[in-house]
Amino acid sequence: MKKPILYRKRLIPDECVLLDKDEFIYRDDRLLITSWNTLHPKKELARGLSAFFWDKGIKISKFYDHEDRLICWYCDIITHTYDPDTDTYIMTDLLADVLIYPDHTIHVVDLDELADARSQNMISEELLLTALHRLNELLQLIYRGDFPTLCKYIEDVEH
Repeated sequence: MKKPILYRKRLIPDECVLLDKDEFIYRDDRLLITSWNTLHPKKELARGLSAFFWDKGIKISKFYDHEDRLICWYCDIITHTYDPDTDTYIMTDLLADVLIYPDHTIHVVDLDELADARSQNMISEELLLTALHRLNELLQLIYRGDFPTLCKYIEDVEH
């Protein structure tokens, strides 16, 4: 079977990168799980697994260091397109991110980039509002204590 094609599109910096080295572990209509090594060498980050929840507009990644220790869970707010004729996904990062560390500390980051993207007309008002609604839904899920239900998808494929 031919491997699907996956691109990661970012607004800041403006880039669209083919993730051709990512390993596809699982996929259905609402979920895609990949395993990957960093594209560019990093001091701390070595590898990870990502679960793309297409219906929720979020990507949950489990980040590991060079000694296979958990760094954090990294949550991206996303949107995507899918072309069934070419089996191609284009995942667009909507800039707002949530990091959850092993000690359960939560950091919401890059909201300034989201505001900058809107003020520079890099995204529409509609897409800005979508990103904020998805961020709110993710934070509510975390605060309710339901985040482990999303993590389980990645943890199940690790074992």
